[in-house]
Amino acid sequence: MKKITISLILVFITLTSYSQNEINVGAKSTYEQKQIENSSVVYKLYPTTNMWTFIKLNTRNGHLWQVQYHTESDKRFETILNTYSLITPENESNERFSLYSTQNSYNFILLDQIDGRMWQVQWSIDPEKRLVLPIN
Repeated sequence: MKKITISLILVFITLTSYSQNEINVGAKSTYEQKQIENSSVVYKLYPTTNMWTFIKLNTRNGHLWQVQYHTESDKRFETILNTYSLITPENESNERFSLYSTQNSYNFILLDQIDGRMWQVQWSIDPEKRLVLPIN
């Protein structure tokens, strides 16, 4: 009798926890809700492997900046990686461009999600090593 009671309790606990998980699976997470709400964002920040450096992307036209934060004010800056728009103003649309990290810490791939064009984006502390080059 004791074994049956313990078995029934375990089965009840298992079913209860499973049903709670099912409810949570159907609910949208806060992150997912923010992504839906922010589907019209113009600027996005992408982390690099350097803890102090991010890449800022204008998702409408492909403009890129290297952003460095620091506790010391003389080491904080924002600098342009490309000074030109990658499309004409009439073809701009939010979230048209996306940035993808690569195995190389200093390189990203910039993708035009509408026409498929791509660029190699390289950030660096050294200004002469910063570049944006077309891939195709």
